[in-house]
Amino acid sequence: MAKPADTRTAGRKPAMKSTRSAAETDKIRAALAARHDELRAEYDQTLSEITELQRERLTDSAGDDQADTGTKTFEREQEISLANSILERITQVERALERLDEGGYGWCERCGNPIPVERLAAFPSATLCVTCKQLAERR
Repeated sequence: MAKPADTRTAGRKPAMKSTRSAAETDKIRAALAARHDELRAEYDQTLSEITELQRERLTDSAGDDQADTGTKTFEREQEISLANSILERITQVERALERLDEGGYGWCERCGNPIPVERLAAFPSATLCVTCKQLAERR
């Protein structure tokens, strides 16, 4: 027979511990800030390109048939999707910076276990450990 869960600790996350030095934290913060700046520049460039393409499409739409109009609509949606993807990555980096300030960076938001250094090296704005991320992707 299964043992009932302790209702006092069920769903509670372990207390987060900050085990990194100030120098390590500063290094992480600098890397995240640099990534944020890169993404922001990429986003601004993408918006600029979208605006320019929109101007070109408005002046070059005379005589378009349905297929041309559909192609232009599809291309515009792709461009907007790309911009939204970049904006989502900016938000993830901003969240990582917040977690760093709060002392929760490097700890899984779901289970409270440390996120492996290798995962953080590959994806610095990770908020879930590999196991929890796999579970989230299956849903």
